[in-house]
Amino acid sequence: MILSRTSQYAIQALIYVATRPRGEPVLNREIAEHLGVPAAYLAKIMQNLCKSNLLYSFRGRLGGFCLRDGAEKTDLMHILVLTEGAGFTDNCLLGLKVCSDETACPMHSRWKPIKEKVVQLLNEQTLEKLAVAVQSGKYRITDLPHAAMNAK
Repeated sequence: MILSRTSQYAIQALIYVATRPRGEPVLNREIAEHLGVPAAYLAKIMQNLCKSNLLYSFRGRLGGFCLRDGAEKTDLMHILVLTEGAGFTDNCLLGLKVCSDETACPMHSRWKPIKEKVVQLLNEQTLEKLAVAVQSGKYRITDLPHAAMNAK
């Protein structure tokens, strides 16, 4: 249950949008630059998040992306189901196609309780909670602290 780059970018971008003033569109280019991710790849991810009803997309000079009403209450598990697929938590840690209590890999019994706690954590964390944590200045969503990015 390791997250793909797509999921990482989606979560980072959604948190970034959630930190912005409500209803103020944020350009894909701004998000990509802030996060240090490829703009074209991020644009595809953002369009998928629009299709999944988490974001609004606005065209034109004043366009960009905004969270849909209520999207700030979205938990990370919901986002990961959208980006990774419905059964992503069922994947074997070692990559076996079949891994269950009956046909377990060597890591299954040790990984299962950890995975259950991770799933619980993902269900408890909302975009709103994560955005507040980032806005507090105690946490960050980029590889570089915000002050270092502004010094470019």
